Amino acid sequence: MAKQTINHYRKISEFHRSRSLPPPEHPLISVVDVQDIKHYSEPINMVLDYYSISLKRDFNGKFGYGQSEYDFDEGLMYFIAPNQVFRIEHSRDELIKQQGWLLLVHPDFFWKTALSKAIQRYEFFNYAVNEALFLSDKEERVINGLIENIRQECHNNIDRFSQSIIVSQIETLLNYAERFYQRQFVTRKIVNHRILEALENTLNNYFKGEGTVNKGLPSVQVISESLNISPNYLSTVLKSLTGKSTQQHIHDKLISEAKRKLSISNQSISEIAYDLGFEHPQSFSKLFKKVTNTTPLDFRKSFN
Repeated sequence: MAKQTINHYRKISEFHRSRSLPPPEHPLISVVDVQDIKHYSEPINMVLDYYSISLKRDFNGKFGYGQSEYDFDEGLMYFIAPNQVFRIEHSRDELIKQQGWLLLVHPDFFWKTALSKAIQRYEFFNYAVNEALFLSDKEERVINGLIENIRQECHNNIDRFSQSIIVSQIETLLNYAERFYQRQFVTRKIVNHRILEALENTLNNYFKGEGTVNKGLPSVQVISESLNISPNYLSTVLKSLTGKSTQQHIHDKLISEAKRKLSISNQSISEIAYDLGFEHPQSFSKLFKKVTNTTPLDFRKSFN
């Protein structure tokens, strides 16, 4: 199988040239109308050295990011951090004209601003499997209004106020997106409950047999990778459903399995600790007492 070519765009101007767009008015930020972008029928893999925030309607093709693929039957936003690989495949049917916009922002634009570091807290940039943001008409109007403000500011003559004004607008956009994502976690309960069910099945399978002796304790990273979901995304979904983090769910399952072994087996405390993946029995006893307010030995005695 031939190795796929990845188009790497280090500057925003390089992306503009590749899509037959006029040069950006500012080298570090650009707002582009999606309908002005020249598309290619063949699939293309891309990496950008800058942030990409986009909203598209009537997208006639496929978009892949991480291990997920999205349709664009509704207004969708997606967020791509620098150096993320994504794939676009456009349909040969050009009868449908897609609509929307694309905001490109180089990290250097945030230099000496609070958003330079704060942008890392927005989890939707970090999803290993990105879930695009669905917007209501009202929400879309809010986002589009902010984009129009940014567009107009980019068109104006750059002065010493320009950066702070645009950064403020971007931060407001991101805060709204975070609010809308939280709403989406609540309203899309069916999908989220499937994730919770998959987590339970994964943990059950993990503790089956003697595999934990060799695998060690299940980590948040290992569990999330087995679900094809990033640690941040999984934790956000779980907290919205149960109020508990992924680590707490792992501990709950671990303690449940420990209680089962303590109540029905003749294994020593140390043997149970090793079976569950602990390197040291003391660590097992400490966690058990922290969660249950009793020691493993006292718990076992209560069954005698």
